[in-house]
Amino acid sequence: MKQLDNIYRKADEKITLFMGQYGILFLRMSLGIIFFWFGFLKFFPGVSPADAIATKTISNLTFGIIQPNVSIKILAIWETLIGLGLLTGKFLRITLLLLFTQMMGTMTPLALFPAETFTQFPYAPTLEGQYIIKNLVLISAGLVVGATVRGGRITEDKNKKL
Repeated sequence: MKQLDNIYRKADEKITLFMGQYGILFLRMSLGIIFFWFGFLKFFPGVSPADAIATKTISNLTFGIIQPNVSIKILAIWETLIGLGLLTGKFLRITLLLLFTQMMGTMTPLALFPAETFTQFPYAPTLEGQYIIKNLVLISAGLVVGATVRGGRITEDKNKKL
């Protein structure tokens, strides 16, 4: 039994070491793929499922100054730039500023358009509402990636017992 426990502990150490070494990189790359992909879709009218609510939100937030045909292009460029910044690792501070600014705008339909984002406010989101709420994970991932911009990293706590 002790030998099995030893094998388990060694495997666990290797797996944990791998996750510590590559987890942030994979997280940053995953975020980059998502933002690049979703941003790129917005260059093609009607392809992105978020087009309608995104343009309606931007129009509402700008009091109609920015028209939908312009706002969707701005959003496409914005999200694609976030994706490229995350994928390349270049200009991460600016990239994360763009990400968090965009995420604030992305969350606003929950307050601005509850009839479109909830079937039963505040606990039963529509598909659009779910699409928006899942952005909490993207925000959290951005926070973790942001913690590494100035050299932060995941470190092992050697005193922690399994």
